[in-house]
Amino acid sequence: MNKLKPKLFSVMKQYTKEQFVKDVIAGIIVAIIALPLSIALAIASGVNPERGLYTAIIAGFIISFLGGSRVQIGGPTAAFVVIIYGIIEKYGMDGLILATIMAGIILVIMGCLKFGSLIKFIPYTITTGFTAGIAVGIFAGQIKDFMGLQMGAVPSEFIEKIKAYAEHITTVQPVTLAIGMLALLILIFWPKLTDKIPGSLIAIVVTTLVVQLCKLDVSTIGSVYGELSSSLPKFSLPNVDFKTVKELLSPAFTIAVLAGIESLLSCVVSDGMIGSQHRSNMELVAQGVGNIFSGLFGGIPATGAIARTAANVKNGGRTPIAGMVHAITLLLILVILMPTAALIPMSTLAAVLIMVAWNMCGIGEFIRLIKTSPKSDIIVLLTTFFLTVIFDLVVAIEIGMVLAAVLFMKRMAEVTDMSGWVYEDEEKEEDFNDPMSIQLKSVPRDTVVYEINGPMFFGAADKFMEITKEEMLATKRGKIRKIILRMRSVPAMDATAMHTLHNVFNICKKKKITLILSHVQKQPYKVMEKAGFIDMVGSENICKNIDKALERAAQIKA
Repeated sequence: MNKLKPKLFSVMKQYTKEQFVKDVIAGIIVAIIALPLSIALAIASGVNPERGLYTAIIAGFIISFLGGSRVQIGGPTAAFVVIIYGIIEKYGMDGLILATIMAGIILVIMGCLKFGSLIKFIPYTITTGFTAGIAVGIFAGQIKDFMGLQMGAVPSEFIEKIKAYAEHITTVQPVTLAIGMLALLILIFWPKLTDKIPGSLIAIVVTTLVVQLCKLDVSTIGSVYGELSSSLPKFSLPNVDFKTVKELLSPAFTIAVLAGIESLLSCVVSDGMIGSQHRSNMELVAQGVGNIFSGLFGGIPATGAIARTAANVKNGGRTPIAGMVHAITLLLILVILMPTAALIPMSTLAAVLIMVAWNMCGIGEFIRLIKTSPKSDIIVLLTTFFLTVIFDLVVAIEIGMVLAAVLFMKRMAEVTDMSGWVYEDEEKEEDFNDPMSIQLKSVPRDTVVYEINGPMFFGAADKFMEITKEEMLATKRGKIRKIILRMRSVPAMDATAMHTLHNVFNICKKKKITLILSHVQKQPYKVMEKAGFIDMVGSENICKNIDKALERAAQIKA
């Protein structure tokens, strides 16, 4: 996991012609998906449309070539939109390029120092909160183009932005709004018909044809940005001075942290889809190098794109070759078809980004966390969300992390007492005089028992996924059909651990393995009950002690 060696160099040892064909097809499909998103995200960030493609091409190729994941697709993502917009407004394009390069250098340093594993110390509530907050910011940024409001530059601050919209609401252009609504309806209903062709591409083609054939007076990319360049990205160095570097250090660090979080989360998701394991530190180095070269060639910040990575996996991509093909395909599109993109209506791109924001916000998961999490986790979630929307991501993550740490320590203090029990060292064998010792029990042949010692919280949540690895499920006894989680030494659990336990259950269910819990204490039981996990597992599989759990395992027929 911490090996500083690109995955490409490992997978090519057993590469086949059949997989090459699958990777090429997946890469082309992902490029078609990435095309409208790259253009739309560039425009939403306040830069020229072609810079989005430069990013997907340059950073996308490097991230796949050097990355620590088999299937990661790199490029511009919605998470950066609000940050980039603010940097452009204050420091211009040179400032953004410098911040992107600085962020890349920070990411390379983080990877070389083996910071990749530190992702586990960022609670799930914080990532959910700032992701939802970014989604709200993206949505708010599209209202002007979607409705055709006749106004000047849109302020970067959320509250000022809403005030400006309210002042110009009477300038709505009905035709522009109608084109935006048409695009939005296509984006909503097209996936219900087929997922072979991305809805964003259909929306762009249909609305562009309607505007051109009917000669509608609607703002397009060309009317706003002029003629689009189809030339290759050119190497250039930004103007650098110590004062600007000092001022951009904070936004550059924010970009680096966000790129690291999003890319590693994308790696974790894709690992679960293909049964692989990424190299987190190598991934950070690749993200860093990708961002450095993206900045040097006129691009914007890039990271691993979860949706595009998932699309790559679903279409057969299994090696970094698919990501490299995706970048090469976008390069050909840039050279051949870029001038045509000038005809795309601005309201259509706004609709595409509104859909991106909706998919990104994860409202169902956000509401579920509020309903099922302990109060301390809800406080962290809502605080991070509102700080992201009203202020910025730096403040949100800083305060969110401090708040999470303080509330966690408070929770640990509440569940700790001076009762007469002996600490169980992981290195120490169980006492044969202990009547509850597992070594004195008869374990069915197709059953394995795991004991968890200590609190289940965000800092240790990744350890629980170990039990679902193939090598852990293959024993001398044969195939495992039942897993017992012994939780007598688990005094507390948080939302991140509950989310991980949900993932463990889903993987077990997929592999037709029954999950049984033994000796669940009061606080973890309340969290599970509130989250609906007890009903999912089945109350008959929540046992009072290890004896009852083993009896239950013996009763279940494989």
